[in-house]
Amino acid sequence: MVDLLYRDHRAWLLGWLRKSLACPHRAEDISQDTFVRLLGRDDLQTPREPRALLTTIAKGLLVDHFRRSALERSYLDELAELPEPLQPSVEEQALILESLREIDRLLGKLSSKARAAFLHNRLDGMGHTEIAERLGVSVSRVRQYLAQGLRQCYIALYGEPT
Repeated sequence: MVDLLYRDHRAWLLGWLRKSLACPHRAEDISQDTFVRLLGRDDLQTPREPRALLTTIAKGLLVDHFRRSALERSYLDELAELPEPLQPSVEEQALILESLREIDRLLGKLSSKARAAFLHNRLDGMGHTEIAERLGVSVSRVRQYLAQGLRQCYIALYGEPT
């Protein structure tokens, strides 16, 4: 079934993606990733609206791409502010960027409030009470959110706990 979708709609999807991206190679990658996602689905049936399904999957991949790009730009901008002797090597930068991508991917699995609580705490230095007020939740809920975020970071660093 995916082979028929690929044959019938690949060119259309690629054209749609090229309009959204300046890089034709990135459009090709996301097009391929869209079909790979379809292959990984357990519940795949012939869709009534194949282009709507492909667009939905591709939009999610585009959001991921733009979020990762923004994360990488932020990291590289921060590195540029460091004096030359303190900057990590190119190899270390690549490893750090890969870790950041993985943490970003795993934090993306959290609810929006859990992700916000974790980022407010870790990046903004906000305390539990301040986060609770900002998000409109209890302090104990903030603690749960932070634990969820820490678990995702643990998974990024060490893999799924056994």
